[in-house]
Amino acid sequence: MNILFIASEVDPLAKTGGLADVAAALPKALSRLGHDVRVVMPLYRQINREKFGLRSTGRTARVPMNGQPVDGAWWETTLPQSRVPVYLLEQPALYDRDGLYQTQGKDHPDNLARFSFLSQAALQLPEALGWLPEIVHAHDWQAALACAHLAWGPASRDPRLASVGSVFTVHNLAYQGTFPRDQWALTGLPEALFSVDGLEFYGQLNCLKGGLVSAGLLTTVSPTYAREIQTPEFGCGLEGVLRVRVQDVVGILNGIDPEEWNPQTDPHIAARYSVEQPSGKALCKLALQQRQRLPEQHDLLIGMIQRLAEQKGIDIFIEAMEGLMALPLQIVLLGTGDPVYHRQLEALAVRFPGRLALNLAFDNALAHQIEAGADAFLMPSRFEPCGLNQMYSMRFGAVPIVRKVGGLSDTVTDVTPQTIASSTATGFIIESHTAAALVEAVKRAVTAFRDQPLWTRLMQGGMRQEFSWDRSARDYLAVYERAAAKRHAGAR
Repeated sequence: MNILFIASEVDPLAKTGGLADVAAALPKALSRLGHDVRVVMPLYRQINREKFGLRSTGRTARVPMNGQPVDGAWWETTLPQSRVPVYLLEQPALYDRDGLYQTQGKDHPDNLARFSFLSQAALQLPEALGWLPEIVHAHDWQAALACAHLAWGPASRDPRLASVGSVFTVHNLAYQGTFPRDQWALTGLPEALFSVDGLEFYGQLNCLKGGLVSAGLLTTVSPTYAREIQTPEFGCGLEGVLRVRVQDVVGILNGIDPEEWNPQTDPHIAARYSVEQPSGKALCKLALQQRQRLPEQHDLLIGMIQRLAEQKGIDIFIEAMEGLMALPLQIVLLGTGDPVYHRQLEALAVRFPGRLALNLAFDNALAHQIEAGADAFLMPSRFEPCGLNQMYSMRFGAVPIVRKVGGLSDTVTDVTPQTIASSTATGFIIESHTAAALVEAVKRAVTAFRDQPLWTRLMQGGMRQEFSWDRSARDYLAVYERAAAKRHAGAR
């Protein structure tokens, strides 16, 4: 199958979050299964052309924007350790700047123009390449207009694209790409689509809604999140749109890279280990305690790696610190985010020296060391479309303590007498988004940690879980086949 991916970020070329991981890992998994996948993204300033071996294709794109033609040039490379081509769209006025989406915490004011240009130019690429996709797979609001153009724009009248199916993936419904009505012309779409059945959303145009109403099939990054976003609590105002399309919404759990996250080969950690030979994990814990200047003791060591934002539950973690510090445990936290939380955490680190080790930074090597050295891993998210760290943690033998939401609910089985007896338990569930519930779940973990045979079983149960992208890729292929059949049948 020929598949065209459109994404605003792709690891390792440019990354701000999990979208970049998916936009790299899923195409590689599909390619391994024998499919021809090609990826489109912007050529941002931060992308090192020499490092990634970019070469000019000699091909260009021309897109009318506000009645004026805007030109771009296509560059090409391949995803590392793969044969998957990546086509990068060069347009200096749109992409040659600091930050993918923001500068100094503020969105670029021309983001609609930037990503409308990407969406429309991507649909011109197949003609330039002499290669026709069977599926266009667009990701998040930045690529959503590609689906709308396939359904209703000029591309819908191109006979070469008439049989091309479309799939739109929501990685996080909270980010929707909403813009003022007076920017509509930048979309290149018919005026009639600014309606309640189209892209209109409370008087503004909503790019993500455009993907939801126009794509052949919709996916999200976990089965539970697919159900949650159809409710007022998690639907961000679009739950009604999603409920109308309930038969077309599919939740597919993200995978992880089993090579990068492998305690048997990881170059960043102090000792290698495996589920069969786990002794190296104790050495990793000791090394982490030494690096973080924590006492070298046997108390439960909890790791946290997260964006310091309300979505990730950092607010209830801070509220819970009094209760947590009454327990025999240590915490190592790595992350950056809202300056308000930085200040609150810095004050807590001063107040609880030797108990809370704080790292307000992005440090990939330290992230691996925390996964390897921690006994448990805490994710108190308010909502979590999929989550990856709980999967990394289980692979490294760090028992997850997570909120019962989204992909966390799909990947972690709570410790109960029944799941212990059936050997299916892998972690501890925080039942509600409160500080009290967080402390209660951690107390359960502390109690279990005192029972070393039980804790070893929990570690090994998590390490045996299978979270590879090959499984997810096969699920996506089933969606692609449905979307292609739907397009051929003229259902959309």
